[in-house]
Amino acid sequence: MSIKTYRESIIEAMILEMKRDEKVFVIGEDISGGRGCGDYEGEAAGGPMGLTQGLWDEFGAKRVIDTPISETAIMGAAAGAALSGLRPIAELMFSDFFGVCFDQIYNQAAKFRFMYGEQGATPLVIRTMIGAGIGCGPQHSQSPYSIFANIPGLKVVTPSNPYDAKGLLIASIRDNDPVMFCEHKALLGMEGEVPDDAYEVPLGKGKIIKEGNDITIVAIGQMVGITQSCVSKFEEKGISAEIIDPRSLSPFDEEIVYDSVEKTGRLLVIDESNPVCSFGSWITSMVSDEVFSSLKAPTRVLTPPHCPVPAAPNLEAAYLPDLDRIVEATDYLANYS
Repeated sequence: MSIKTYRESIIEAMILEMKRDEKVFVIGEDISGGRGCGDYEGEAAGGPMGLTQGLWDEFGAKRVIDTPISETAIMGAAAGAALSGLRPIAELMFSDFFGVCFDQIYNQAAKFRFMYGEQGATPLVIRTMIGAGIGCGPQHSQSPYSIFANIPGLKVVTPSNPYDAKGLLIASIRDNDPVMFCEHKALLGMEGEVPDDAYEVPLGKGKIIKEGNDITIVAIGQMVGITQSCVSKFEEKGISAEIIDPRSLSPFDEEIVYDSVEKTGRLLVIDESNPVCSFGSWITSMVSDEVFSSLKAPTRVLTPPHCPVPAAPNLEAAYLPDLDRIVEATDYLANYS
């Protein structure tokens, strides 16, 4: 095990898979950071967040394809390459830009297997950044994973830590269906123990981060770490919370949530997506349908307000669910009777 950041884990996963399988390549805007452009000899910066740093120097221009600013062209080329037998990793720099190229994703790549049967395998990974909290403004800070998860044929993952980031990305690259790999920009510097060798974290398998008996809390992406920081506050109030990280939103590990709610009788979902038609709302609706008789309190979803991510730093800080709001909601449900 080595200590690696979330960012380093993502880069390492791509390097290992590109070395293992020469069909894997990376395509996107500014991913070479100027390398291959005229006489430029500087470092390949790897995009605005350094997430492809060093790849061009390792694999060259044929496998690290720096494109013009055209998300439609990137996703169209990647979808076609996947359909023809290659394994592209396409970078959609910010998830907020999905509207520019969505037809290529949901109307093409996600449907190829259904349209062409087993001849339509589409091993495409779309890496994209999500999330608020670091001052990127309303057009670069959204978390539209609920929209992605709504699409049949499209898999969606939201790693919350460096270990899962590497393992989920390797699993996504090896998968034969298109995967939206949502990287939270506020987590890129997060450190954790990560094996040096390749390993997979299976898609569709959640993880119990902390066991408890009084309430089930399902947290997504950045919200996992924020919820973990609340544990001491829960304990001060005598609350034993079970915290679940779904890791994968589509496919989703329903059973891990059902089993937990059958034990605790209470459910709180912490979700960074918009509140209307949020992913958290879908989780609570499933629980209400499948394990209603186990519930001892209403289910609840804690999300940001239904507004764009604020540009002002003080308003952005107030926008996200924080420790105080999570503790308040948990205390209310744990003591509901």
